[in-house]
Amino acid sequence: MPLLELNKVSKNFGGLKAVNQVSFSLEAGEILGIIGPNGAGKTTLFNTITGFYKPNQGEIWFEGENLIGLKPHQVCKKGMVRTFQIVKPFLELTTLENVVIAALNRTEKVHEAKTRALKIIEFVGLKDKAETLATGLTLPHRKRLELARALATEPKLLLLDEVMAGLTPTEVDELIRLLREVNQSGITILLIEHVMRGVMALSKRVVVLNYGEKIAEGVPEEVVKNRQVIEAYLGEEFGNA
Repeated sequence: MPLLELNKVSKNFGGLKAVNQVSFSLEAGEILGIIGPNGAGKTTLFNTITGFYKPNQGEIWFEGENLIGLKPHQVCKKGMVRTFQIVKPFLELTTLENVVIAALNRTEKVHEAKTRALKIIEFVGLKDKAETLATGLTLPHRKRLELARALATEPKLLLLDEVMAGLTPTEVDELIRLLREVNQSGITILLIEHVMRGVMALSKRVVVLNYGEKIAEGVPEEVVKNRQVIEAYLGEEFGNA
């Protein structure tokens, strides 16, 4: 049984079909990338999977349970959590306090949440920023804080929305190494990403969306050679690389 399975999921906004009949599955332990041009429906799909939007059609199964109708906090309790493309930490709280709040998803004991938060902060490379207010963090550090908050909820499935956006090549490489460690710890990853170096390095399989529809699915090396994907998203230069 797949960890996550989508069956003909659609989400409409009036007459606009933002997500149209999208189906795919995700095995436990896998890293699956979702790519496509801006406006393809990627973030809308994430919002639908995690309960921020209710689909107009289709089924979303997580560990054999249909998630349709559950709120985001209920989905989180089930073991699925997402990050956001635009990171929004509690700016007037410290890095540690931000992560403690997330850790309280799994325990009501503050000291337990703090112990877990400290371990996660060290894991993501923010130990020296633990007492820094989030408003004083750089973008790369805020990205890591967003990841730390997600990890503090103890997810089985982690959905990452453009976590590499705005990072330098060196910072991307560091994040790739970190995400591999996250995956090796037993956490399955579903990621939306425009940084193709990250997609190619991490993903076992890739799903491509365009105008809300899935136009391709397969291993990265095959997908990037797909004529439809090249025309819709990657461009001839990438296809000839």
